Amino acid sequence: MTNWPYPRIAAHRGGGTLAPENTLAALCVGAGFGHTMVEFDAKLSADNVAFLLHDDTVERTSNGRGAAAQLRYAQIAAFDAGNWCDPRFEGEHMPTLAEAAQCCREEGLAANVEIKPCPGREVETGRIVGAETARLWRALWLDQAAAPPLLSSFSFEALVAAREAAPDLPRGLLFERVPDDWREQTAALGCVSLHASHRYLDEALVRSIKEAGLFILAYTVNDLERARLLASWGVDTLCTDRIDLIGPHALDD
Repeated sequence: MTNWPYPRIAAHRGGGTLAPENTLAALCVGAGFGHTMVEFDAKLSADNVAFLLHDDTVERTSNGRGAAAQLRYAQIAAFDAGNWCDPRFEGEHMPTLAEAAQCCREEGLAANVEIKPCPGREVETGRIVGAETARLWRALWLDQAAAPPLLSSFSFEALVAAREAAPDLPRGLLFERVPDDWREQTAALGCVSLHASHRYLDEALVRSIKEAGLFILAYTVNDLERARLLASWGVDTLCTDRIDLIGPHALDD
């Protein structure tokens, strides 16, 4: 990938803090603020359905209980995943990756699909989410000019499996603090980008990453002045929870 086809701002987990994360409502809220790219988390249910959830358990973001890896998707889909955030979102569910893909198409959203495997399910999650993402976007996006979905993960093993399942999709390796061997790791995976916590980035590190031919996505940036500083260093995309404060054109020259 010689050009970065993604916007400068991505809405974290769909709607940042303004909607229940990783739901269709969140994706629509992000689009409602004018954003054209969303980030969301995808993992597997016990029956290997790819769906949207950040945690390994469902308690924090729904009225359900249990580990995602031990629940069938029919059980997961019955949980209310909206009311915890705001009563007006009551009835939202944890959508399948297929539902999220359809919503992104309808709202005109580019997607950063973070592969979020439950412990011990790294390979199968990378394989299934990678293959499903490629299939869904190929089927739904007839416009070849649309930006391809960007796969990312903290799990090296998951990205290896995703690369094998969907070799044509771009990949980004996620870190909190960028390790010394970032060059070797990203090269081994054929990554186009490196994704890192903005808290541990500085201008020299950003320069080194860019000089290595990688694009950079920084998360989770909720201060506008910090966002502008990171952009001045050369960070390509910033992921934010404050989709209202850091709007889609906040970094336009």
